[in-house]
Amino acid sequence: MYDERLAERVRAVLSPRVDVTERKMFGGLAFMVGEKMACGVVGEELMVRLGPDGAEAALEEPHVRPMDFTGRPMTGMVFVAPAGLRARALDRRVAQAVSFVRTLPAKPAKR
Repeated sequence: MYDERLAERVRAVLSPRVDVTERKMFGGLAFMVGEKMACGVVGEELMVRLGPDGAEAALEEPHVRPMDFTGRPMTGMVFVAPAGLRARALDRRVAQAVSFVRTLPAKPAKR
């Protein structure tokens, strides 16, 4: 289950983009940008893909914790609690995730 209101807020932030799709993952909802997972909603938290350096920097900020969905931290990903998503903070987090996934190489074509 995931917070549908938070998902709607993420959709609004991503709405100007044409390369966004959604997938149910991790028991929540993932937002794919150019076929790469950028962020998502798990429960009431925002899951953000930032890469190792970006995640390390984000962990210095309040309301951010390692993404430990499987019981151990996932490199390059963080969870942001609702208190860290007020006002324009959500926009900033989503923009960081989109910026990171745009640096990733294209996925190979399926045969």
